[in-house]
Amino acid sequence: MVLIMWIIQIIHYFFHVDFHYLGIFPRHLNGLQGVLTTIFVHGDFNHLISNSLPLLLLGSALFLYYREFALRLLFYLTILTGLYVWLVARDSWHIGASGLVYALASFHLFSAVLRKNMRLLSFSMLVIFLYGGMVWGFFPEFFPNKNISFESHIMGSITGFLFAWKYRNIGLQKEEHYWSEEDELSDEDPYWEVEEDEEGKKVEVDYEEEI
Repeated sequence: MVLIMWIIQIIHYFFHVDFHYLGIFPRHLNGLQGVLTTIFVHGDFNHLISNSLPLLLLGSALFLYYREFALRLLFYLTILTGLYVWLVARDSWHIGASGLVYALASFHLFSAVLRKNMRLLSFSMLVIFLYGGMVWGFFPEFFPNKNISFESHIMGSITGFLFAWKYRNIGLQKEEHYWSEEDELSDEDPYWEVEEDEEGKKVEVDYEEEI
């Protein structure tokens, strides 16, 4: 995904190809396709770099910690964040992957809290340490000279939380075995046997029955 983002930006820069039509234009049919494609289009290289590094980190962590449903979740976060932006954002072209970045950051943070998993919490603390300043992206008044799509940031964060709640129990189930009286080991069928070693000393030898 990041590679495609860079290819599109390089084409835009060197060949002056305008890709803004791949963005989201809220409540207009000609801007609906951006729900899928807006993450690949950026205004300039600074915009691209600011999204590339966190997307690599958060996206890689998604496939590391949630491999069971990572690809499906990435698709849902992309689609629903874009759809929410299309429904509620201002009438303007919204481009960039920042909505997805906020969705991933939100998912990692809330998923760690809801699961009460120390490994995930440790990673979330790292995310907060590195990208804690992302919270200012909710307030466009702090960036009066920049045309920031704060709606993408807000919708991405909401989407991330919703899916953290939806998937909060997946992957946590532990297999439990309840012993019955029939499972109890009898003296006639012990789990270990007593044998003699080469020096004639008795030793306990564990064995496993092949199934």
